[in-house]
Amino acid sequence: MQHFKTLSSYLDYLELPRPEHPMLSVFNAKGNGNLPCPRESSPPITNDCYSISLKKYVKGNLNYGRTKYDFTNGALIFIAPRQVLQWDNSVVFERKGFSINFHEDFLKGTALAQQIKKYGFFSYSINEALHLSPKEEKQIESIVNNIETEYQNNQDKFSKEIIISQLDTLLKYAHRFYERQFLNRKDLSHDLLEQFNAQLSEYFETGQLQENGIPSIEQIADKLAVSQRYLSDTLKKETGKTTTEHLHLHLIDEAKNMLLQPNKSISDVAYELGFEYPPYFSRLFKKKLGISPSAYRENYKMN
Repeated sequence: MQHFKTLSSYLDYLELPRPEHPMLSVFNAKGNGNLPCPRESSPPITNDCYSISLKKYVKGNLNYGRTKYDFTNGALIFIAPRQVLQWDNSVVFERKGFSINFHEDFLKGTALAQQIKKYGFFSYSINEALHLSPKEEKQIESIVNNIETEYQNNQDKFSKEIIISQLDTLLKYAHRFYERQFLNRKDLSHDLLEQFNAQLSEYFETGQLQENGIPSIEQIADKLAVSQRYLSDTLKKETGKTTTEHLHLHLIDEAKNMLLQPNKSISDVAYELGFEYPPYFSRLFKKKLGISPSAYRENYKMN
């Protein structure tokens, strides 16, 4: 797989214009202007750059990680360094919107260098892109115009600080708009929760737990065709619990049934549930229920 360490080499590969700054490029189609179109197709590639782009009215399929995304509507897309990108000549990029690309080193020594890693949407799959309302789109475009103004002007000692400040503002607005999208898609969030629970139930009921051990969140997310981070964020908004907490609840429910079988020791139950170390199972059980597995078993006998 080809990897590009510099922004210039990445843009050269895409057959896009060279950047005005060695670590930052801004393409902004406004008025009658058009975005330059990247190369028609590409095998899987990676690079060391962040990308924030608004794509409008695009057709075709683009692979991002292991997910295929149908660009039938416009969306604000965030791509982190070393994410895998791939597309073929079925993709038609409409020459409207904007694209900001910057090398991760552009943020070195700034507060945003750490803060940007906390924005989960850089870990989302492309099909979980942010869909903006017309009003939100205008707000984002206003910020991008400010960035472009600084980018096109003669660089001085204030330029980088102002650009990073604007990038920080753009990401804060994106975070706010994603919160709105989670709320507006309440039905979809609930559906994802039901699918998540159904996947866990099937895994337990078909004996895969005993055969393969505790499933990873990544495994479940892959089954649901969403990214691990998006799944966790969606369930957190819907229930207040993370995917790991939901998985633990399923394990504890299964444990409660198994502990009622007198021929099984606490260690047997732990191993059958996929725990390598029985003491860890006992600690988790007590943390969730407030009593130890042995105390739970004794209480049930008394009742």
